[in-house]
Amino acid sequence: MSDKMLKFTKIGQQTPPKRDVINRKEDFNEIYDDFIKQKAQEQSSRCSQCGVPFCQVHCPLSNNIPDWLKLTAEGRLKEAYELSQSTNNMPEVCGRICPQDRLCEGNCVIEQSGHGTVTIGSMEKYITDNAWEKGWIKPIDIKYEKNQSVGIIGAGPAGLAAAEQLRKNGYKITVYDRYDRAGGLLIYGIPNFKLEKNVVERRTKLLKEGGIEFVKNFEVGKDATLEQLRKKHDVILIATGVYKPREIELPGNDLENIFPAMEFLTASNKKGLGDKVELFDKGILNAEGKDIVVIGGGDTAMDCVRTSVRQKAKSVKCLYRRDKENMPGSAREVANAEEEGVEFVWLSSPKEFKGTNKVENLIVEQIQLGEPDDSGRRRPQVMEGSEFKIKADMVIKALGFNPEDLPYLFDAKELQVTKWGTVKTDFDTMETNLNGVFAAGDIVRGASLVVWAIKDGRDAAAAMKTYLENAELKKSKVA
Repeated sequence: MSDKMLKFTKIGQQTPPKRDVINRKEDFNEIYDDFIKQKAQEQSSRCSQCGVPFCQVHCPLSNNIPDWLKLTAEGRLKEAYELSQSTNNMPEVCGRICPQDRLCEGNCVIEQSGHGTVTIGSMEKYITDNAWEKGWIKPIDIKYEKNQSVGIIGAGPAGLAAAEQLRKNGYKITVYDRYDRAGGLLIYGIPNFKLEKNVVERRTKLLKEGGIEFVKNFEVGKDATLEQLRKKHDVILIATGVYKPREIELPGNDLENIFPAMEFLTASNKKGLGDKVELFDKGILNAEGKDIVVIGGGDTAMDCVRTSVRQKAKSVKCLYRRDKENMPGSAREVANAEEEGVEFVWLSSPKEFKGTNKVENLIVEQIQLGEPDDSGRRRPQVMEGSEFKIKADMVIKALGFNPEDLPYLFDAKELQVTKWGTVKTDFDTMETNLNGVFAAGDIVRGASLVVWAIKDGRDAAAAMKTYLENAELKKSKVA
């Protein structure tokens, strides 16, 4: 083993420095500075090179983390990048937005021994950003293009990962998306301070240069039915994600200035990209000068509260029905929000929205945690007589997402879905009940992480390749 490793007993954990809180609240730029080469090598050298690498085990993509950390510590950055990208189509994205504290870093062995985890996410970002800077990342270059074509519905992480994998195998790829930019959630759902949009646009531009065709502002069911796309392509992948907001049915739900999270975040991101956004420009979807209340405790809720801070909200509160220890979102994101002045109202649940035409207040009930439910989490229970009032000029509901009714939207009533509305697929092949139609990502799994979407996209691409090869083999036998 290299003498450059196992330095965790001598070198303490260090993350890239955060920008000063006061300054970072003034803009939407990423909050972490970059590692310098010396620090990157130093932090990589802390890896204990475990015989059983639990960081890798708890990564959905099974990224070979110990090996690319070792290569980085040895100054072999090009090899580190090549190893990193061999299992991940967007390591620069995952390095920025993955909840490493719940995945790889949260299961780092030296973290368990009290030495502080290896800063895996920061290293992944450093390795890939360095590769971009050095010009090591090139468009897909295929020697022979096959006659078979693939139609992919959805330009989010699952669709993009599948498109890249299949293009590398020489297939003609067309990606259809309802929005005017490729990237899905990456472009419109995640704020700049976590993922600057040039990072996403740089990746999609590379895919275009590699011969992948993007058809934007395209709605399946409106511009073409699913059946029409099936006739046009040899195989189809449904990777639409889930965008239908979960609702909370409360008195006063119809008052103005109560918005789903994606509507608020999309408006902010479009404005940041230089688009004209009427509802933002009129001040309706702009948090400036307002008392903002966000309902929810996941990463989307954190995106909403931190966006509100940067839009110069008067105050920002986050209501969550459990305590801090039971937050579903990243602990790191909660800490960032607290640093930036967000007030968390733990163990609280809205009971009623109050106001004349527009929301003015929330009636909130206090919660106590009871016995664990089927998921193992302690069940929230309302405390009688615990009501209190919170002022609100705007309420943002960040309660998660459900799948849209794809059989109806796609004009494909024969497409089977589960009782939750997700597309039903064969567990092994990822194929739907429709021959040659596959599905991957959140539309199958339910709302989840970007890293899982990439994993599903790669798996779907492998299954589709097998399907296409078998189809070609049958055709040759008939001929």
